[in-house]
Amino acid sequence: MQAFLIILKDIILPVFIIMGIGFFLQKKFQLELQTLARLNIFFLVPGFIFVKLYDTQFSGRLLLNIVVFFFLLIIVLYIVSSIVARMIGFDKGKATTFSNSTIFFNSGNYGVPVNDLVFKSDPLAMSVQVMILTMQNILLFSYGIFSLQVIKIGKLRAILSYFKMPVLYAMLAGILLNIFNVVIPSFIWVPANYIADAMVAMALLTLGAQVAQLQLSKSLSTVYVSLVIRLILGPVIALGIIYLLQINGIIAQALFIAAAMPTAVNSSVIAQEYNNHPEFAAQIVLFSTLFSTITVTAVIYVSRILF
Repeated sequence: MQAFLIILKDIILPVFIIMGIGFFLQKKFQLELQTLARLNIFFLVPGFIFVKLYDTQFSGRLLLNIVVFFFLLIIVLYIVSSIVARMIGFDKGKATTFSNSTIFFNSGNYGVPVNDLVFKSDPLAMSVQVMILTMQNILLFSYGIFSLQVIKIGKLRAILSYFKMPVLYAMLAGILLNIFNVVIPSFIWVPANYIADAMVAMALLTLGAQVAQLQLSKSLSTVYVSLVIRLILGPVIALGIIYLLQINGIIAQALFIAAAMPTAVNSSVIAQEYNNHPEFAAQIVLFSTLFSTITVTAVIYVSRILF
């Protein structure tokens, strides 16, 4: 019960406060949601990814284990969600949003604070979380955007349009400058950090504004199916992969907990930007964040028993 209350107070409540502000502002001022989404995708997320990639210390062996774990988890979740979407009878657009809701989880503004709380700022555990966060963002802003664009403009144009995305160049710059130990001058580094720090708040404010326009009576049964895959099946699959790869200790705990996070806010942001069932995406993010108060607490408890 104590762990539940700590997560509720320190993680969930701050998230819902910022979402509540976005909700209120949307109701009062009727904000332009497309503009908010574009600010996130073209301004805040590139800055966030650049700073995180540049500022993270990489270990070759650790990185290999995490990369293998991550892609096995994503592949299995994608196969499961695709089969379920076909069984339900979704059209191509809604099936894509449904799959994205299961494979993109909130490793940043939810996962990082949870990791910090559980492991008491342990640098090894936090390095695991930052690597998961980085790969989630790379996947989200490559495959995630491609999968939405290909529905309307075709594969070739979707691929070409991705090369216009600033997030690609932010990723490359962060990785290369990190590898070659290039010192970034303060007049660049300081504003980059300001931009990165603003990303979480703006993403949650955008989600709150989206929620203000929701009709919550629609498609809730399919929302619940997504929650089961993301919040329950996700950690179960992750546990199997951890045992398969023979990972143990703090790394195993951190990966197990990371896989239990709710659906990523940015999956809703890109659905809004590309107008692909944005209300459905926002409902999934909202309810997965809400129900994760129970499931994440349970996963944290189990992780302490198993590893």
